Amino acid sequence: MESMWKEIVASYLPQTIEFAGTVLIQVISFWLPSLCYISLDALFPSFSQRHKLQPAPRQPSRRDIWQCFVVVVQNSVLSMGLHLFQIFVLKRGTSAFRIQASLPPLTEFLRDFILSILLREALFYYSHRFLHRPFFYAKIHKRHHKFTAPIALAAQYAHPIEHIVANTLPITLPPQILRSHILTFWAFLAYELANTATVHSGYDFFKNKAKMHDLHHEKFNLHYGSIGLLDWLHGTNKLEKKRKE
Repeated sequence: MESMWKEIVASYLPQTIEFAGTVLIQVISFWLPSLCYISLDALFPSFSQRHKLQPAPRQPSRRDIWQCFVVVVQNSVLSMGLHLFQIFVLKRGTSAFRIQASLPPLTEFLRDFILSILLREALFYYSHRFLHRPFFYAKIHKRHHKFTAPIALAAQYAHPIEHIVANTLPITLPPQILRSHILTFWAFLAYELANTATVHSGYDFFKNKAKMHDLHHEKFNLHYGSIGLLDWLHGTNKLEKKRKE
């Protein structure tokens, strides 16, 4: 793996490596799992129904799924455009990550990975909860909550402002702040994208991993975070009849 990575670094420009690699990780870690989850209904209907968290009447129609697909493609194009803008305009052709021929040391990889998870939790929790304030919910976040029984692709079914502020930046900023190795960033990105596809899948796989966020889509006023740490700290890990935001 190290020799292959050295050859890639020697053969391509850092900007090309960063952009192409990030797009590839998005395809492998978000688009493929999402499409696999969505296809279960058509390929294995009885298996799919046994494992869905919410009943059939709540499930989105084919038209809803197609609309979701179109919006998520648009948001993906937006993210890629902003990524190119960051690389070639804001950073003037340099990378926010370390692109070196050597692999990141294991201790550094684990440190940056764990810190990125914690920083992402803070950025996502507070931006997500802020978007639940009445004005911003009505203008921005309501689009995401169209899916009261979410599907995997609905993880990125969002207003463009929300997609950047609550979806993209909480994942991309932490490794940039830490000046992480590009491979560490890609590993973190892959984990977060696969995780968000799973928690929006609407299925009870992986020890009910989707259950908390599924309940958020159903009840709206709990489980704002990703790993549950800040929900526990702020008491938003339990259902309340009425919360003042």
